[in-house]
Order: sequence, then structure tokens, then C-alpha cells
Amino acid sequence: MYFGRAICAVLVAAFALVAASTSGKAAGAGEINGSVSVTLDRLFRQIPGTRNVAAKAAGVLVFPTVVKAGMGVGGEYGEGAMRVGSRTVGYYNTVAASVGFQLGAQARSVVIMFMAPAALAKFQGMDGWKVGVDGSVTLITVGAGGSIDTDKITSPVIGFVLDSKGLMYNLTLEGSKISRISR
Repeated sequence: MYFGRAICAVLVAAFALVAASTSGKAAGAGEINGSVSVTLDRLFRQIPGTRNVAAKAAGVLVFPTVVKAGMGVGGEYGEGAMRVGSRTVGYYNTVAASVGFQLGAQARSVVIMFMAPAALAKFQGMDGWKVGVDGSVTLITVGAGGSIDTDKITSPVIGFVLDSKGLMYNLTLEGSKISRISR
């Protein structure tokens, strides 16, 4: 009984850290859309070939800032938008919890591209989509010459994770739950 309460208290503290790291209020549609545009421009500038891949995608889901914080037990949270073509068609959040050694906070950007219309339709038809359960996201790495390895783009859903320095490696989005929100 005590152990369960302790876990709950730690989770509440971790999510409080995440909430404190964000702006303190939910972002509005205009703010999210502006941040999505900036994030996509940064991705296209830093990784040659990504603009062409995005143009072929059925939909592109962008979380400009996903904050991860923790002290033993951690959590992460971010808000973003789904674009089909150049039009925003919905707003989403991503939430994940983790257990293990961790201390501090970090921010990253996540871009998920639905390359197959069926994968996009499945995602949009669900209340909450959990990465690794309801669908897999293949994270793309940069090949020789700093461009993306197009041989890996055979998956119906691909993702890019960026920090302030560029594309991040050896990460997973497994366990992240993505849900539609209203703005």
C-alpha cells in the first residue's frame, strides 16, 4: 500500500516538473502552428532530403517542444499539430512516463511522418495512439554526407527527434501516448 502511494507521489512530482518547465499555460492554436512551422523549417535546413520526404507523407505530426523531466521516475509532455499538405487538421499532445535513473530536464522536438494513408487513417481514427502498441514509428538516422538514408523509408510511419544541436540518435518513442486535444 505504501509503495503504491510513493510511486503516485513521485509520478505527480515528475509531471509537476514537466509542467513547470513549460510556459505555465496551454498553448493556443496560433502559438502551436507558429512553433510547428519553425520546427519543420529547422528539420528541412538541418537534414537534406527531409522536405521531399515530408511532401510525400500523407500527414506530418509535429511536437515542437517535448519536455522530459524526472528524479528517479520521470515524465514527458508536449503539444503539437498534425498537418496534411500545408494545412493543420488537428492538435495533439504526447505523454510518457519512465522509471530508472534520471535527474533533470531536457527538451526535444519530435516529427512523425505518416507515409501510408492507411497508417494516417488508423491514427486519426483512435482516441489515444500508443507508440509500440497501436503502431510503430521507425526513427530515421542520418547517413554519410549528412542526408537521410532513404533506404530506411519503407515504414508506414517514420520519426525524427531533434535537440538544439540537431538529430538525436539511440532514442525511442515507445510508450508515448498521443491524444487529440482541442484548441
